[in-house]
Amino acid sequence: MNTEKNMDEIISLAKRRGFIYAGSDVYGGLSGTWDYGPLGVALKRNIMQLWWKLFVDDREDMFGVDAAILMNQKVWQASGHVDTFVDPLCEDTVNHRRFRTDHILKDHNIDTEGLSMVQMDALIIEKGIKSPDGNPLSKSRTFNMMFRTFVGAAQGDEITIGEPMGPKGTIDLEGRKGFTYEESSVSYLRPETAQGIFTNYKNVVDSFYPDLPFGLAQQGKAFRSEISPRDFIFRSREFEQMEIEYFVNPTAWEESFEHWRQQVWKWTQALGLPDSMVHELEVPEEDRAHYSKRTIDFEFDFPIGREELLGLAYRTDFDLMNIQRVSGKSMDYNVKGTNEKFVPHVIEPSFGVERALMAVLSAAYTEDEVNGDKRVVMKFPEHLAPIKFAVSPLVRNKPELVAKAREVYTVLKKKYGAVMWDDNGNIGKRYRRQDEIGTPHCVVIDFETIETDGLVSVRDRDTTEQRRVAVEDL
Repeated sequence: MNTEKNMDEIISLAKRRGFIYAGSDVYGGLSGTWDYGPLGVALKRNIMQLWWKLFVDDREDMFGVDAAILMNQKVWQASGHVDTFVDPLCEDTVNHRRFRTDHILKDHNIDTEGLSMVQMDALIIEKGIKSPDGNPLSKSRTFNMMFRTFVGAAQGDEITIGEPMGPKGTIDLEGRKGFTYEESSVSYLRPETAQGIFTNYKNVVDSFYPDLPFGLAQQGKAFRSEISPRDFIFRSREFEQMEIEYFVNPTAWEESFEHWRQQVWKWTQALGLPDSMVHELEVPEEDRAHYSKRTIDFEFDFPIGREELLGLAYRTDFDLMNIQRVSGKSMDYNVKGTNEKFVPHVIEPSFGVERALMAVLSAAYTEDEVNGDKRVVMKFPEHLAPIKFAVSPLVRNKPELVAKAREVYTVLKKKYGAVMWDDNGNIGKRYRRQDEIGTPHCVVIDFETIETDGLVSVRDRDTTEQRRVAVEDL
């Protein structure tokens, strides 16, 4: 029987089995950062490779790019991020801990969709809501989520950073002039991968001259200075995105939008997410991003509640026109064989890797009973499972079994790659461990393998049934 999934149990399993660890854990951690262990990085890579295969390799109208994380500051000025990429911040007036105002209200079961900061502050006063520490909250203010950094060291008088360094990295206590940076050296860690795609639109058109519609796809890191990261890997300061900017004739955007709506469903199904747990939310105009004429949020029933999994937006020509305005370079697309030219419009399906991974973990996590005992099993789709086969000798103190098992392991490792050797504990404990890892098949070499039929025992993760199979048939 299945029981209700619990986020704490999933987090515990993720750490125990080597999927995900807290970032910098040995030093006490760093809020909003996560490290991926051996199984987590394999699962994450499988998700990203599946996405690339579905949306790039299997299509004729898609081109991959990989833009730099650091970009000219004009990129973020033109996109509007410097001025508008903000969250509402409030503060505990006693200990000065900072929180997102909408998160404070959400924790009190208050829907903040479409509310202004003034309206959120009014609700906090009306409901008598305090900080998590029981103290009064300040009025909200905007907080820019861009991670600011500097490229190179240059003399100037605009910004002074840190203390001057002496020999061997020590502080120079005599000079204290300090090193300064010019404003032109200011940059940002990108808060999204989309702008790197837009800045390369013209490069790809000039290099390949693709027919419309066509898309540019990118996978890569993004960074947001979250006020209060929360909910495991759902909201963190460092994460990965998989984004597509699909360039279309302005007259054909609706057709392309519908095409990508169907492709999103193809993606959620490929992840093994039940259709009943995925929901479309048509975002009303007042809640859409400033660049969007239509947006659908695809939400998923996470253990933390129904939250956004990915988004599909019609960005019009907002980004390319801003690039054209700021850079002074034409973003026109010249239609082959005609005199027609225009700035393409854009359909953007945007996917978060961590949210996809968290959804896969949530959907896969299952509790049932086997022979009267509780069993935790991660029922990953086989193409996503970090380990495809686990190979074991029935007992580890019989050299002939171990030798044969090693032989089988080598064959499967060469064929599939994602194969684990497991001889730790008795066979029952191994099965339970592999169930929690999500391994679809456990291969056991027993005495029958050596003495009679040469076949191996293969145990199915989901049914726990076992069958005898020739190694060459695996």
